[in-house]
Amino acid sequence: MDPLSTAGPMSVTMARGRPLAHLVLELIWHRRRISRAAIAETLGLSRSTVSEIVWSLLHSGLVAEGPAASSRGGRRATLIVFQDDAHVILGVEMGASHVSVALTDLRGRVLSWQEREHPVRDDAEGTRSLILDLTRRALGDVRGARDRLLGIGIALPSPVDPGRADVLSQVVMPAWRGRTGFDELARTYGVPLFLDNDANLGAVAEQWWGGGRGLDDFAYIKLGTGVGSGHIIRGEIYRGSSGFAGEIGHFSVDPSGAPCLCGNRGCLTTVVGTPALLERARELLAEHPESSLAGEDVTLVALERATLSGDPVAVQVVEEAALQLGIAVAGLVNLVNPAAVILGGSITRVGERLLIPLRDAALRRTLISSMAASEIRVTSLGEQAFAVGAATLVLSAALADPSLFPGMKKDA
Repeated sequence: MDPLSTAGPMSVTMARGRPLAHLVLELIWHRRRISRAAIAETLGLSRSTVSEIVWSLLHSGLVAEGPAASSRGGRRATLIVFQDDAHVILGVEMGASHVSVALTDLRGRVLSWQEREHPVRDDAEGTRSLILDLTRRALGDVRGARDRLLGIGIALPSPVDPGRADVLSQVVMPAWRGRTGFDELARTYGVPLFLDNDANLGAVAEQWWGGGRGLDDFAYIKLGTGVGSGHIIRGEIYRGSSGFAGEIGHFSVDPSGAPCLCGNRGCLTTVVGTPALLERARELLAEHPESSLAGEDVTLVALERATLSGDPVAVQVVEEAALQLGIAVAGLVNLVNPAAVILGGSITRVGERLLIPLRDAALRRTLISSMAASEIRVTSLGEQAFAVGAATLVLSAALADPSLFPGMKKDA
């Protein structure tokens, strides 16, 4: 994701047909501040070409001239500085039971955060209205944000075909009748919408801002009402032939287990998804009346709190989930040998209480050499990862094609 951050000349032939202005802007974004001479040297361009491109970028507002660089002698070079606040981006996460919205700048920093519980899977129209409300609130938190809005990214709890991103799985989200229906959202803001699967965007967030930085190959597993995974292979999201790669939640860990909404039995989702964890905790309470969970509503937050305090019921639930996750992770590690497996979402907030038994379960089921090369860890991005990943989807598209930025010409 950072091909231009390398030192040394970059041949123009590596542009792969992209306009030079695009390459220059991407380089300035990666370096944050850089001189015209350094741009010319890195990209193998003439000083006059760079000066002409930088002049147009200065007029777009995406870059500005900053303080002069330090010099060991001679005239000090003026630095060209990327303007992180030139535009803002809205990132929306649609969970199965909540909506989150992050307003970010062009460096992934969250400027406003909005979140509400909502039955997303069962209420399509209400969810669309809530997204409009939360995006308005987020934009209202930052002065001038509405006029600087670049685009909206949306993380969907559904497989996404890149060729038909507005189509939702009717199996996963039957109330939506197969369509996202974001026409009003697009009309309201008049900016491009970018949609992708939530686990894919969790992986994107990790690649740009989290534990996946510097890794060309890693997997991201999202735990929540459902379970999904996003895979970065050779620096790119791996989507499979029809865009549906990563449905690890439908890996069968118990062929005679509970039925899954996909029609299979014993899918990983049916044993480690949030509803399954809470139901298992309720079952165990009959045997452990001394549990701190007894006598209260068993929620995810209560389960996490009880796990961290060492409650026997909560610890057993998490350890059982860790075993099943370990089986799935072992299969993943044996198959694609990622440099890391990063876990995000709900129950991962218990940290080592989940990771220690999960690592042990995976280690016992993998080739030692494969497991040694794959680190299993919890995300450092927390609950904002998916909405920030959605915003990053927009940023990534704009850096790859700066004509998406207002003021940048299509053929610049």
